[in-house]
Amino acid sequence: MVRHVLQLPKEKDESLFMVELIVGKTVRVDKKNRYFFGGRIEKKTIEGWGFTRYVVSELGPLAGTMMAVNPKAVKVERFITLGGGPYLIRYNSRLPVVVYAPEGVEVRYRIWSTGTESKKIENG
Repeated sequence: MVRHVLQLPKEKDESLFMVELIVGKTVRVDKKNRYFFGGRIEKKTIEGWGFTRYVVSELGPLAGTMMAVNPKAVKVERFITLGGGPYLIRYNSRLPVVVYAPEGVEVRYRIWSTGTESKKIENG
């Protein structure tokens, strides 16, 4: 397992931000099909400390759609991620985000933000 550590910059109002963890691997595949890896990110508490770490035990088998592709078509390098929806965690610049993943697996992230304005849903 390889430890990946992300230290987030301090923000004025951190409740307006979320962090998306993106775990995957760059592989050679065709251009047309959509692919994903089996597996999941598990949230674990470090005993005695109470801090959170995220663990990807294994990157499961590669799966994807089965659109017919010309067998002579050139394969391309693509970053293929874990299947499922986005994995969002709370933004907290006071503690690092620690992710353990198997060797050869990349851990990327994306910062999501929102404005302070809210809107009312009208009845009917």
